[in-house]
Order: sequence, then structure tokens, then C-alpha cells
Amino acid sequence: MSADNRRILIIDDERPILLTLEALLGRHGYQPETAATAAYGLRVLKNNPPALVLLDLQLPDADGLTMLDQIKQEHPETQVIILTAHDSLSNAIESIKRGAYHFISKPYAPEELLSLVEKALEKRSLLRETEALREKTQQLEKRLEIAETRLAPVIKSKAMQELQELINAMAPSEANVLITGESGVGKEVIANVIHTRSLRASKPMVKLNCAAFPQAMIESELFGYVRGAFTGAMNDFPGMIAEASGSTLFLDEISEMPPELQTRFLRVLQEREYRPLGSTKTLKADFRVVAATNRPIPEALADNRLRADLYYRLNTFQIEIPPLRERKEDIPPLVTSFLKRFAQQLGKAEPEIMPEAFQKLLDYQWPGNVRELQNAMEYAVVLARQGQISVKELPAEVQLPVALQKSERKAHMNGGAQNLDDLERNAILAALAQCHGNKKKAAQVLGIQRPTLYNKMKRYAIEL
Repeated sequence: MSADNRRILIIDDERPILLTLEALLGRHGYQPETAATAAYGLRVLKNNPPALVLLDLQLPDADGLTMLDQIKQEHPETQVIILTAHDSLSNAIESIKRGAYHFISKPYAPEELLSLVEKALEKRSLLRETEALREKTQQLEKRLEIAETRLAPVIKSKAMQELQELINAMAPSEANVLITGESGVGKEVIANVIHTRSLRASKPMVKLNCAAFPQAMIESELFGYVRGAFTGAMNDFPGMIAEASGSTLFLDEISEMPPELQTRFLRVLQEREYRPLGSTKTLKADFRVVAATNRPIPEALADNRLRADLYYRLNTFQIEIPPLRERKEDIPPLVTSFLKRFAQQLGKAEPEIMPEAFQKLLDYQWPGNVRELQNAMEYAVVLARQGQISVKELPAEVQLPVALQKSERKAHMNGGAQNLDDLERNAILAALAQCHGNKKKAAQVLGIQRPTLYNKMKRYAIEL
């Protein structure tokens, strides 16, 4: 335990009590200080807040409960144990309600007091560690958000340039935004850009992934709850709507939100007010909503995954991000940006991509879009040798011949019946894909001679 976490302030108007507690705590390695009045105790707290206060309820110049309120308001980390001769159930309950760690009556057992002191200081240490971790997490998220936002200008394609012009025009408004596109195209990156260019950018954007929580939990995460609202609700929780006050609320995978909750959220958008679970108090809602989904909108509406009334409310501006395979011009600048980032993270010199490897990146169809490209570049930088990235340092799926990549896509798209020619052609393509284009090995997998394989490849116009 650090020296800072061993400082204890004793506030009591009885000198024998002060001397006894000072001696007891000192013998057990603590650093006690004493104050015979509330005024002197508050001066000590102001100059150098202790880790723990042992507080009497009856002081010559103040009421102990009032002082407890002041301590918890001005020094929330400081733990307080009420130590008083005025033992009553109402005093004990009121003390705990106002934030005291514990209530103990005089005369006390030294062992009991020392045990409570130790536990109170442990609680303070945990609270400080939790707060430090939260601050570090927020700083990391902010750095990641900045890094993602910087990626947004790395575009060359006409479609993305037009999209950026739309963002520049609508970002400063309060209009709702619905972002659509396949998984990995960068919907959250675009949401970050919209927020950082909005009038609400001074506060961090609040994010809720509707697909990341069980359906039963999404409502409590979004609206918050009061203590006792349901089993396990031990404390009040403000919820994402409250946290996003004055900022932007980003709802990812909005079509995964339960339909009945979509109805309730629609009312919030219409009325700009809400109630936490278990509460009778109506609170004001002050946020801008940006939502996203990777499901095609017609499909989501037809399957009742996205309510039409909520869709029309969200769809003031709809931003559809095209897949990476439809904007190959963006691949080179994205590759350059990713190479630089991962080389810096690994403390390596930025590697050079060999022409044949770069061509593979351009030929690949990127079903996982920008996220897959990012992962591929991290993989390549880790494996890079002598400052170079060749085809061998690319992920196996990127190394496949173009013909095999196209066949894989068609196999996923075509769910209908196949004739014998189709089955044979697909078997040959699958064997070639499995053997990474090695015809000799593919022939062995198929159980045919290599010349037979060549003839069938010619028949089915399979070129590698």
C-alpha cells in the first residue's frame, strides 16, 4: 500500500479519543492526523486530502452528516467511516445513504476498527485503479478514433470523393444519418468523421453495437436504469442516451435492435425525452443519432429487422459506402497508410511492396473490404523480410489466381441446381484453389492425369 493510501484523518472533539486512535493507527503503520473541529478538518482535507476520514457525528461547530456530504462532494475518492457514540439505526442508514463506507459505534473493538480501515483503503485503491484504467481506455479510444478519422481523406475514387462532399455539407447539421454498406467498408470510420466535423465534436462520440449485446441487455444499456429496476441492478446506471447528451450517439448494426425496442427508441427521437428502466422520472434527450447497418435496406425492411417508421426517421441522410472491390483506386493510398502505421507500431522501417505483390492486392476482390485489407497489411508487415513484401508475405487467399477468386464468389452467389458440367468445373476450380494453382497437385487431388486436367481446363475456359 502506498504512503498516500495510508493517510487517515481523525475528526473528533474528544481529545482522549483522538490520542487513542492516533496511537492505535500509528502502531499499525498508518499515518494519522487529528482535528478537533470540523473547520480544521476541512482545512486539512482542502490542503492534502487523506485516503480515509474517521468522522464523529457530533462536533462543536458542525453536524457530522452535513460534513459527510461536503467531504463526498469535494473529495469523492476519500473514504469515510462514521465513528460515534450516538448509535442508532436511523443514523447508520442515513450515513451509508450519504456515502459513508461504514458506521461503527463507540466504544469500538480495535480489531473491528482496524479491519474496516483496511477494507476501506482497499476500496479506495480499487476505485483509483479503475479510474486510471478508464482514463487510459478513453485515451486509447481517442487515439484510435483520430487514427481512423485520418484514414478517411485517404481516397481517390470518385464515389468516395462525392461521399466526402456530402459529409462536409451535412456534418455540421443536427440531421439524423443512416450509414449502409457491407461489413468492413468503414461505416464506423465515417461516423467518426461526421462527429468530428459536427458542432458536437467537443464531447466524445458514444457508441453502442446492437449486435454485441444479448437482446435483453440492449434496452438497459441504451436507456439506463435505476437501482432495483431488475434483479442485479445494484446501482443506478445512466445509459448511453444520457452519456451521449450534447454529443453523437452511434448505433451500429441498428437492424439487430429488437423491433419493440426500435419502437421505444423512435419515441425518443420524436419526443426528445425518455425514462430509464424502473424510473418514473422523464429525462431530456439531447443527442444526434448516427446509425449503421450492413444489411441491405430493402431486405431489412422486408424481414422486419428494421421498422419502416424508424427507418424513415433515421434516413434524413443516407450514406451508402461502396465495397472496396468497386473502388480499386482507393487501394494504393490505403495500403500506403496501413504500411506506415503498422511499421511504426512494430518499430520497423516501412517495407516496400514488390510490383507482383501490389498487383495481387489490386486483383483481389476484398470480400472483407477495408478491414480485410488492413489485416492483410498488418500480416505482411510482420512477415516482411529485408524491407520488402513479396507475394509470399501476403495472406494465402490474396495469393490465389484471379480465376479461382472469381469462382469462389460465384459458388457463394449461385445457390440453384447445377448440371454435370458445372459440378465438374467447380470440382476442378476447388482443387486448383486448394493447391494454390499447382496443376500437378490438383490433378492428384482429382485422381486424374495432368494432360486430362489441361484438356478439361481448356474445355471450361479456366485460365491461370
